[in-house]
Amino acid sequence: MKNQAYRMSLLYDFYGDMLTPRQKEFYDLYYNEDLSLSEIAENYGITRQGVRDVIVRAEGILTELEEKTGIIRRFHQMQGQFDAIGAEVEHIRRINEERRYYDNQIDLSCKRIQDVLTELKQE
Repeated sequence: MKNQAYRMSLLYDFYGDMLTPRQKEFYDLYYNEDLSLSEIAENYGITRQGVRDVIVRAEGILTELEEKTGIIRRFHQMQGQFDAIGAEVEHIRRINEERRYYDNQIDLSCKRIQDVLTELKQE
């Protein structure tokens, strides 16, 4: 269940702006605020089935967008690649520190690469 909730939260984070305001509200309440269908229905004065229909429709839209664009899949691939680059930078930095003649330029370059990676991960 946690994987499903995580997946649904990611879909919402990436594609939530494509939903109608009502779909966004119900989806957010259900997945992010952990309200039950009954609680949402009671708060909005509609049936539980009505809430479920809105959420299922929103899930379908978000899932279809990911299937067509693959943005989340590529995001995860890029995160792995960023981690691999970061590991290589640390490896280069360690080699530089162990060398008989330490090169400050190598260390500065490694720091700049790490800074760029940090920025990219935060975007």
